[in-house]
Amino acid sequence: MNDTGKLYVVGTPIGNLSDFSPRGIETLENADYIAAEDTRVSLRLLTHFEIRKPMLSYYKPHEAEKSAKILELLAEGNSVALVSDAGMPCISDPGVYLVQKCYEAGIPVEVIPSCNAAIAAVAISGIDTMRFAFEGFLPVNKKERSERLSEICTMPHTLIFYEAPHKLCRTLEDMCGAFGGDRYCALCRELTKIHEEVIRGTLSELCAYYKTTEPRGEYVIVVEGAKQTEKQQLTLEQAAELARQLMLGGEKMSDACKKAAKETGFPKQEIYKLVLDGE
Repeated sequence: MNDTGKLYVVGTPIGNLSDFSPRGIETLENADYIAAEDTRVSLRLLTHFEIRKPMLSYYKPHEAEKSAKILELLAEGNSVALVSDAGMPCISDPGVYLVQKCYEAGIPVEVIPSCNAAIAAVAISGIDTMRFAFEGFLPVNKKERSERLSEICTMPHTLIFYEAPHKLCRTLEDMCGAFGGDRYCALCRELTKIHEEVIRGTLSELCAYYKTTEPRGEYVIVVEGAKQTEKQQLTLEQAAELARQLMLGGEKMSDACKKAAKETGFPKQEIYKLVLDGE
């Protein structure tokens, strides 16, 4: 294997260590260094497979300085394997910054895929998989969270979110308010682990369930898309025209586009761009 001066993006198991691919194990065994989001977490994985390599920590909010060190090692001809705490690096993970910097520096990047909690969850959710969007973790800030939910509430495709157990109840309540309580949902917890579980129901039913049941483990929330209505059959140009009419009524452009997005289902950014182009 020629792995000189190359970054390897290595997916690791999301729970069950038996899911680690032979190629993933071989890549870690042959790498000169292993860059990990949390070296303590990754050390347990390496110990299990009897892999002993120098480790580099790579985490937010220090991506820039950590990347600089890794880029130096790569430029010197070393190979570096990038792993996250679990699953695929760069997905809701600081690794994407390092990958971008490698491309900018002309350093080759190779992927060794593995499990991903979002894909595993949507596959087992029983909710439509034809079109879906990964939203990751919702913003913690109340205003930003409300804006994000308003932006995506009329999207017709399945939505996938990550959530920690101590925030789950609040998130389900916020989704109930933004999407409506009758939107169907699957909560997938502890995927590939001993206590793997999928709980299905409407958002209002799941809100009620977790008022009497303590959330445990890491969750992937899979929510069905919005049902198409007559309002959502408008064209993008019609959505932009609606925003223009709201602006004529005194609304600021940003607020007008936001209201038009909520009314028609088109992304606010697309409406804003079309209105701006017509100015």
